[in-house]
Amino acid sequence: MASMASPRPVPGGFPDDEGADDFVREFRQAVAPVERESLAHTPPLIVLDVGAEEAGYEARVRRVVEALEQSVWDPRGTGDAKAAPYARVTAGRDDELLSGTAARSLLFGLPKNMTPDRLPGFWPLWDSVDYIRRHADERHAPGANVLRDHAHEQLRLHRRQRREGHRQVFLWALGGGAAPPAGGLRGWLLGSVWHGLTRTFPRWCWERRKTALLVRSGRLAHRRYRGWLGRELGLSKGSESVFEVLDEAADRHLNRLVLPPDHEDYELHRESLLAFERLLTRALLEDLTRPPVGRLLPLRRRRTARPLLLVPLPRPDRPEARAAERFLRAFHEEQPHTAHRPGPLVVAVGHPSERLRADLHRPEPCDLRQASRRLQQVSSGPVLVRLREGSFARDGLVVRSCSPRRYRLGGRTVATTVTTGATLGAVLLGVGAYELRVATPPSYACVGGAQSVAEDAREEKIPVSARAWYDAARNEIEKQNKRARQYAARGKRVVRTVVVFVSAPPADEDQTRFDGIIPELRGIALWQRQLNDDATANTTLVPLVVEVRETGETFRDAVPEATKLADQVRAQSGAKDQDPVDRVVGVLGYAQSRPQTRDALAVLDRAGIPVVGTTATADEMQNGAGTNYWPFTPNNSTEARIEAEFARKENIVARDGSATQCVPAGHAVVVRTSTDLYSRSLSAKFAAAFPGTELQFDFSQEGKFAADSPGQRITSAGLLAQQICAALKAQPDSVVYWSARAQNFVAFVNAMERDGACTDRTVTVLGGNELTNVAQTGIFANKDWLRLYYTDHRMPSGDKRASAPTKRFAAVYDDFVKKTTKGTDPWRQDGHAAVSYDAFHALSEAVAGAFRADASVPLSSVRQQLQQGITFDGATGHIAYRNFNAPPADKTLVLLRQVADTPKAVVACGAYNSGPAYRYEKQGVPCEAGAG
Repeated sequence: MASMASPRPVPGGFPDDEGADDFVREFRQAVAPVERESLAHTPPLIVLDVGAEEAGYEARVRRVVEALEQSVWDPRGTGDAKAAPYARVTAGRDDELLSGTAARSLLFGLPKNMTPDRLPGFWPLWDSVDYIRRHADERHAPGANVLRDHAHEQLRLHRRQRREGHRQVFLWALGGGAAPPAGGLRGWLLGSVWHGLTRTFPRWCWERRKTALLVRSGRLAHRRYRGWLGRELGLSKGSESVFEVLDEAADRHLNRLVLPPDHEDYELHRESLLAFERLLTRALLEDLTRPPVGRLLPLRRRRTARPLLLVPLPRPDRPEARAAERFLRAFHEEQPHTAHRPGPLVVAVGHPSERLRADLHRPEPCDLRQASRRLQQVSSGPVLVRLREGSFARDGLVVRSCSPRRYRLGGRTVATTVTTGATLGAVLLGVGAYELRVATPPSYACVGGAQSVAEDAREEKIPVSARAWYDAARNEIEKQNKRARQYAARGKRVVRTVVVFVSAPPADEDQTRFDGIIPELRGIALWQRQLNDDATANTTLVPLVVEVRETGETFRDAVPEATKLADQVRAQSGAKDQDPVDRVVGVLGYAQSRPQTRDALAVLDRAGIPVVGTTATADEMQNGAGTNYWPFTPNNSTEARIEAEFARKENIVARDGSATQCVPAGHAVVVRTSTDLYSRSLSAKFAAAFPGTELQFDFSQEGKFAADSPGQRITSAGLLAQQICAALKAQPDSVVYWSARAQNFVAFVNAMERDGACTDRTVTVLGGNELTNVAQTGIFANKDWLRLYYTDHRMPSGDKRASAPTKRFAAVYDDFVKKTTKGTDPWRQDGHAAVSYDAFHALSEAVAGAFRADASVPLSSVRQQLQQGITFDGATGHIAYRNFNAPPADKTLVLLRQVADTPKAVVACGAYNSGPAYRYEKQGVPCEAGAG
């Protein structure tokens, strides 16, 4: 009797589509990174499209979801269901709010001894919204007290799952069910007081805490993320409680919530559901924000994995599909507005409807390899991956479980031990500190000294031979280009081309003083010369021809020039008669953060051209730049946090009108130019990080302002000086934070001197690296009222902390300038040359690595080398690119105090030298703020 053939096994595993191995690797890394600092990265929303075919749709969705679930299940069978916080967010009904499903699922099955996510802001909102929806038929708002009592009751019932409310439950039980047994007035008073202490008062305190968390803005720096609901509704300064706010929301939505599905206005019902879903999703994201990993508290140190939310998408024609799409739309809209990102990794699996794609702003489809890169990209939009049908016909990849760090002892045990030791130590330190405080008065010494910028300051502008100096730098590049081409002509050496995008050749001396094009080209020429010298003996290096392309004043033609290069690169892939030397393998740029340079990066990204940045610092430059742009200098967000911490904790503002004593700044006067991407970005991030109050001025001598710019609009430097002077007199402990361009700063300082109203007091100005060129203008002569601090990207060569590579670069730079130009060099202490020198070094290392992997040096190989990381010690310090598109880790940022024509480093942050000690988080105030 013939045996029956066994049925063919159904293929399983994650679909083995193109780039699947890369995606699975980066997916596991995003959930449980090797270095916990990577939890500070914000992952994008991922949508895995399994195709629209109805046949086998649920099976395809289930296969992908279950394959990804394998990464978060505990493989050791120890009883813990999960290896990382995880939720499968499945829709059951059209009107379901999936944020609640996600929150409930995250509470269960957590790994043993891992710190769970508490959701202190989410649950009061969820309980209130749930009550409002269930009682919508009553046709009137329930009232703030009813919502409060219901939410408080839910807290008592679910205290174990929510991990809060234990004190309230204890006091409630202590109060008993009735008043103490006593009659008359004594019994009434005893009962009222007793129940007031054990029930009413704890509930009132709980309501105040939730209102402070959700509605009121915190004053302290570490609490500035609070009050997001109040800020959204403009109620931060009001007196409403959070439940009064929710009761008002109930009034607005009750009539819509009772509409039946067949009603002609039922779409209004869906709008109300979306409003509630957005509210709850925002609350969930605020509670799931990045914890302060690596800090002192033991429980906080136990966050070693990122929450994962998997969202299976029903077929678009199913009613429950709307619930899943509503949650994804809410997540997409609210994620950019959370105070402290990143929050969870959200992956949707299924076929997105046309409605959902529109809600997500129609992301361009990509493959899994591209999606893996986007997983590690900063500020990335939604990622849509279309899995090919053939990948489901065969067995796929096994997604191994993540392995976040585990802990043997419970967090409370460790916390108790640490608290006991810390308390004992604090007592001893307190006694010692008291003795020291009694013996030692507080210090009012000014950071960097009390002298003004006027002491020994240059009285006239440094003469600038603009065209001659520019030509000298270009001539050196042409000289090195000839050397590089000779390498190719003499033998079989591989030589390639890189493009440098610069602004415009200097038209006059004043333009040259405020444009870093000359030192930037000098740095590029010096590294090109060094590369040619090293290539003589080292045949694994690739000599590079540098093609300098000008884009006009303020980079006005950046987009057209980028488009020309993109067309050229696309054409070179199929050109057989092109000289290999002319094949472009990368770009250096840009030196300034402007809307046109940001848009140019998007053009280059679409062409797949790797770009290494120079001195553009705005975080917004990475919006749309994709996975082909590697910034080189610290982002504005990092710089602003460090400067805000510096301003509020260091003695930089004159004390009580004293010229020799200083105190930290209690207030800030922020000057920006709203149409300038750099200025707008830096000022906004400083204002967000600075804990004191800020007075903002939008200063544009051209009279151009952004429509949504905050602050007073001013076109006259004289009027700006008067307004700032009045602000300083009203609040003498104010620092002037300058984010506008250097040319505007010169106009302001001169106007301040002419007006004379504030020159009898010391004015402290704190600014960005844009002010590095101001010293050469001669404006500091007789300005004994000005105290100036600003940032730079390399340590001054004369500082004893400067690294050996920094000092060598300074010596080489001085020698080059001396031999190629005449006169005083105004950029000797400027960071532009060192930045372009190191940025070109990084790009050349990537090209050399690509050559070793593939002798044809394709663009994809150069990009891969940058993604894998480039590390070296350079002129600006230790350079260490990680495996995602962000500036080098702990990139050097120096705060300088200007004294005459010589800057003095008063703060040195980051890896200005190599070693584990040169990290933001280990360098104290204010550098630790740079770690985020």
